[in-house]
Amino acid sequence: MNNYPLITVIIPTYGREEILCDSVNDVLKQDYPNFEILVVDQTPKHKPEIQAYLEELAKAGKIKWFHLDWASLPGARNYGVRRSDGEIILFIDDDVKLTPGFLTAHVKNYLQNPEVGAVAGRVFDRMKLADAVEGKTQGDANYKEIEYLPPQAMDPGIAWYYIDLVHTIKPQQVLTTRGCNMSFRREIFSIHKLRFDERFRGSAVREESDFCLRLRQTGYKIWYDPDAALVHLGEETGGCHDISMRSLKYQLTFYHNHFLLGLKNLNANQALRLYARLFDCHVLGRPPCHKSGSPIKILTRGFFYILGFLKALATVIQSIWNDGQIYSRLDQQV
Repeated sequence: MNNYPLITVIIPTYGREEILCDSVNDVLKQDYPNFEILVVDQTPKHKPEIQAYLEELAKAGKIKWFHLDWASLPGARNYGVRRSDGEIILFIDDDVKLTPGFLTAHVKNYLQNPEVGAVAGRVFDRMKLADAVEGKTQGDANYKEIEYLPPQAMDPGIAWYYIDLVHTIKPQQVLTTRGCNMSFRREIFSIHKLRFDERFRGSAVREESDFCLRLRQTGYKIWYDPDAALVHLGEETGGCHDISMRSLKYQLTFYHNHFLLGLKNLNANQALRLYARLFDCHVLGRPPCHKSGSPIKILTRGFFYILGFLKALATVIQSIWNDGQIYSRLDQQV
């Protein structure tokens, strides 16, 4: 790598308008001198003014704009990787706010440590950020800053309930990234041939975690850098999935994806602990989920828990003859 390795910034998008343009503009304002922007657009139809603006940016060579007629977050990530030229490939969401030094903060980790294969950036979710600022300003006893994550955060069976990439303030090795702010060495894709699993459906919950667990098998480290921070606005509509958290489809895909993560990557002991915590938190509604304890709602969530497991089991069995990379295969046929 030279002092300014090329970074490919991949922005998968679906159903976003002005906020997408704001996110792209924040990348264009970066102080890092060597980057390209790939917008992988799965929006069926933009507002005329947004369409015209994206066309203008593409014509000027400021972005590479790809318009697809299907929607899949892991599929969009893979599509972007195949068209990227960067030595570092960075993924952000289409509803984020960046500071000008964002790209530089990611790159420095690769230049400083050849063992780093991925960088997990800090994510200030909009609501959590507001709470944190208010709490810190007012001296709220509930306001917290974490220096180092607990050992449980490196245990694949229960890590998902201990990894906090919002309040953690010191660089350290982590188990996984968050999909809205993560970067990788190109070798992860070109030499180790890793791809995002397109069988993670709907909101693609855990597709980045599945990818990171497989990445760790290459010997590379995943490094958390709080300086590589962004604000995730968390728009209520749009995104590559566009599925309401209250919908039955979301519930099914949520459990399917968690069970698929376990069946693919965890040993029996780890998987059982993951599934037990999943049941305790998301079905029974105990902390940190704090869901309704209504018997009807518990039974409903329990039904989707069981159905999600059966669907994930069917997905794994089907992988004997079909790896599920349907969008990548469609792309290869073009």
